[in-house]
Amino acid sequence: MAELKRNDSLEVARRFSVAPMMDWTTRDYRAFARTLTRHALLYTEMVTTGAILHGTPRERFLGHDAVEHPLALQLGGSDAGELAECAAIAEEWGYDEVNLNVGCPSDRVQNNLIGACLMAHPQTVAAAVRAMRDAVSIPVTVKCRIGIDDQDEDADLTRFIQQVADAGCETFIVHARKAWLQGLSPKENRDVPPLNYPRVQRLKAQHPQLHIGINGGIRTLAECREHLESVDSVMVGREAYRNPWLLAGIDEALYGRPGPATSRHGAARALRPYIARRLEEGARLNHITRHLLGLFQGCPGGRRFRRHLSENAHRDGAGVGVFDDALGLVPEPHETAAPSPARAGHSVSGVPS
Repeated sequence: MAELKRNDSLEVARRFSVAPMMDWTTRDYRAFARTLTRHALLYTEMVTTGAILHGTPRERFLGHDAVEHPLALQLGGSDAGELAECAAIAEEWGYDEVNLNVGCPSDRVQNNLIGACLMAHPQTVAAAVRAMRDAVSIPVTVKCRIGIDDQDEDADLTRFIQQVADAGCETFIVHARKAWLQGLSPKENRDVPPLNYPRVQRLKAQHPQLHIGINGGIRTLAECREHLESVDSVMVGREAYRNPWLLAGIDEALYGRPGPATSRHGAARALRPYIARRLEEGARLNHITRHLLGLFQGCPGGRRFRRHLSENAHRDGAGVGVFDDALGLVPEPHETAAPSPARAGHSVSGVPS
């Protein structure tokens, strides 16, 4: 019964998620995101099976804070046995979901049969999903594209989804553009192939029993609401990172519950105990504060905030005082209209206050 409740709660959280992004959705970014939203599902960066099975210390790849939940680990790999072993390790480490990357277009992962190239190997993905599901009790999900290269966006995507669903996958998050593995760089693959939202919408209509989420180019709460009229969930990537204040409106707008942030300054201050603790653990200040550079985007003093952190947070011995000084460069309104009427004082010192 407890497991049912846990998975039901995760299904609610999945209504909005922050996409896994290499070098961006680190544990420090995720702790920061929790000063803005309690309910959205957060994802790790993609972690390869090789890193988990052979890298040391394992904390480097799997470490996270209790406040980050609900939290999913995204795995990169194609060997069913290795993926099953890593899924079991992820469950032991307390992750709420394991997600298989079938969308990354980089050359490096293609050479190891990881990422979007797996769209051409639905049987391999199906075998991996089946093995992972047999190894864990937490959900196993897939993030994929609508196709690669010259694949047919209708027939080939339908075939892929059906084979993987037959293996037991019930949740697909679909990046609504093709990946061109021949001729386009990973960066170009984020923008050049055209978005095809109607294809993802049709996929949901064709498979009402599956959870179909949509990803790609979504930038506003209004767009999120519009997509949720035809699919089960939305996933936002770059906009959630570059303009993190977007997350402060998510809890009320999409979950009908108050969020933790009443102001940008309040969100920054709520992260301060976490920053102090991470510095005591040996983390460098700039590795944490780089994720906050977009917090005051468009605000008076926002440029000074970014500049002070960029010029000082990387210095040896930089402490929380550097962060305090940067925050002091941004005038604080006497009363800030928040995107959600949340309570103040949410702390990320380990667990919500």
